[in-house]
Amino acid sequence: MQIRNETATDKAAIRRITEAAFAGAGHASGTESAIVDALREAGTLTLSLVAEDGGEVVGHVAFSPVAIGEGAPESLGGWFGLGPVSVRPDRQRKGIGAALIREGLSRLRGQGAGGCVVMGDPDYYLRFGFGHDPDLRFEGVPPEYFMRLVLKGRGPAGAVTYQPAFYET
Repeated sequence: MQIRNETATDKAAIRRITEAAFAGAGHASGTESAIVDALREAGTLTLSLVAEDGGEVVGHVAFSPVAIGEGAPESLGGWFGLGPVSVRPDRQRKGIGAALIREGLSRLRGQGAGGCVVMGDPDYYLRFGFGHDPDLRFEGVPPEYFMRLVLKGRGPAGAVTYQPAFYET
């Protein structure tokens, strides 16, 4: 399996995988593939990685900038939101999503990012170093399901706002 940046020819496969991965998931909004498309169209899809196996795209992860409070000080570096993460249903639970997340976090760290936030299952995301921070808030989400990972320096405090694609789709 190879993890690489998405290319223009991957868009349809990413959409199919994302729709299939979230179909029937109780926590899903049903707009996950539209969010990825809208982030890409707005130019705010900072990091978009695919997992390819045998020449076929089998997974995808997206990272986009977030705003925190009045904005994280420059010294803290940029902060990003992780998600959505999608793996083709017949390839789930084989480590593909974890590999995509680890590679994405490694690349963000290499770019000097301050940190990353995620909304999701604590039992899953704790393994990557994410944890709850009472100084960071995302309205409408139980605090234990909103986590952060500091990649550089110290973490900022305040309310987190994702890209408009998360609210408009």
